[in-house]
Amino acid sequence: MNGSPRLLPLLVIAALGLAACKDDKPASAKADPANPHAVDESKPLEVGDAAPDVTLKLTDGKEVKLSSLKGKQVLVYFYPKDDTPGCTVEAQGLRDGWADIQAAGLEVYGVSTQDAESHKAFIEKHKLPFPLVVDTDGAVTKAFRVPTRLSFAARQSFLIGKDGKIKHVWLEVDPKEHASTVIAAAKS
Repeated sequence: MNGSPRLLPLLVIAALGLAACKDDKPASAKADPANPHAVDESKPLEVGDAAPDVTLKLTDGKEVKLSSLKGKQVLVYFYPKDDTPGCTVEAQGLRDGWADIQAAGLEVYGVSTQDAESHKAFIEKHKLPFPLVVDTDGAVTKAFRVPTRLSFAARQSFLIGKDGKIKHVWLEVDPKEHASTVIAAAKS
């Protein structure tokens, strides 16, 4: 067959892509009809849900328990990888809107699965005024029910209100517009 040797790598890539997209959550993560109070971990967090009480490990080794921030509005934003185009644009937008973010009384924590050294370099290179969370084991990502692909978190954000409940959820984020959208939501 003419051209089939070039087609084989494309078919392999397509098959791997489909395998990565399959729902591989264990049955135990699904809602349990016998227990109406069970949490369906396959569904995204929603407005009104309590924010997960996770410990955020920062690049300087400090740890912040999310529940200790009750009384403040907190943005926890997830991004795939340090210093990639979309992630850089998103972080720079938050940096450039920092005065408005502070005026809105908002604390910001960026989360991805890279290590502390990668985060430190990203913070330094782009002069980020907010901390990044080291989530190499994916515990924070999992607690917020953010999907991952090839160990990279999806670009999603959660605005937590002063009461510790989710105030706004962005399951699809436009990196260029995210800062202004977050600031508007924090002021509302």
